[in-house]
Amino acid sequence: MWAVYAAGSALFASLTAILAKIGIDGVNSNVATAVRTIFVLVMAWVLVGVTGNFSGIREISPRGWLFLALSGLATGASWLCYYRALQLGQVAKVVTIDKFSLVLTILLGALLLGEHLNLKTVLGALLVTAGTLVIAFA
Repeated sequence: MWAVYAAGSALFASLTAILAKIGIDGVNSNVATAVRTIFVLVMAWVLVGVTGNFSGIREISPRGWLFLALSGLATGASWLCYYRALQLGQVAKVVTIDKFSLVLTILLGALLLGEHLNLKTVLGALLVTAGTLVIAFA
């Protein structure tokens, strides 16, 4: 089932880029990011309400709060950079470099989480890196 959600994530990420590129025309990228964030926030809390998961808030440990907060700050920084890049560059090139996060995540997962790297993962990361360089800087 995770693959279905991952495919949905890819589809909606693609739509995010296209819709954002259209939406930021003539708008300050920081303002656009703030407006987008409002809609993400409302959607997330509506989903929590609809699924009846409000009690899950009490189950978050202090460590969980810390790392969710740090993740939120990283997301905000990513979105601010992403929207500014979309405003300045071609959507295909911006998204290609943005998706290089896959390679960075593989590396950080190995370094910080101790996740095992096998030959297929390393080869895939190298291919993604090559593809990123070809698309973004060709």
